[in-house]
Amino acid sequence: MNRIVTPLLLVAALFALASCAGGGGVRRKNTSRTFDTVVVDAGHGGKDAGARRYGPAEKVVALDVAQRLNRKLRESRFRTVMTRNSDVFIELDRRVAIGNKQDNSIFVSIHFNHARRRGIQGFETYYASPYARSLAQRIQRKLLTMPNARNRGVRTANFRVVKNAVYPSVLVECGFLSNRAEAGRARTVAYREMLADKIAEAIVEERYGSGVYNAPAAAAVAPTDPAGAAPAGGTAP
Repeated sequence: MNRIVTPLLLVAALFALASCAGGGGVRRKNTSRTFDTVVVDAGHGGKDAGARRYGPAEKVVALDVAQRLNRKLRESRFRTVMTRNSDVFIELDRRVAIGNKQDNSIFVSIHFNHARRRGIQGFETYYASPYARSLAQRIQRKLLTMPNARNRGVRTANFRVVKNAVYPSVLVECGFLSNRAEAGRARTVAYREMLADKIAEAIVEERYGSGVYNAPAAAAVAPTDPAGAAPAGGTAP
């Protein structure tokens, strides 16, 4: 009896593992060509300020870029969900749960970077699921068309918001606040608007193909301090 049951259990276990497109027991789904919802995640928030050196706190500029991205995606007719739309602290597992609840979606997390060496600068885009690789690469390519862009690559990572995501999930590092030049650019409305525009363009093209994104007119905003920027709207979790 044991000679029959044990192989059957082994086959069942191997089948279960094969059906999970990734580690950690997450049953990943490939919505990279079908998604109609984008979960926009502004990194950090509330008691978690994130990186800070020469520019504003990461939680502030990440939220500002996320709000701008959210607006552009809604103008492109996507349904959007923001994990936070104000300066509040959201646990990482809660962010993942918000994303995993949205059928036929992708998840895009906005961050800024920090390094001990002040000369380090550039964009990085991370993913974990193989289904998110194309989106990560496309976002990185679009960001590299910006003036003074430095390429620090597209990489896999075990960040919780990408590792535990059911749907394709990427984390975008929009430059180093520990670098004086990049932090200076992050202070300006025009630069944050451009970051959001490039990420939005990549998302639209990932879904519908190259050349279909028409960038909307830049929002008329007066302040250059991201803490004074008006929210760009979106669907609260």
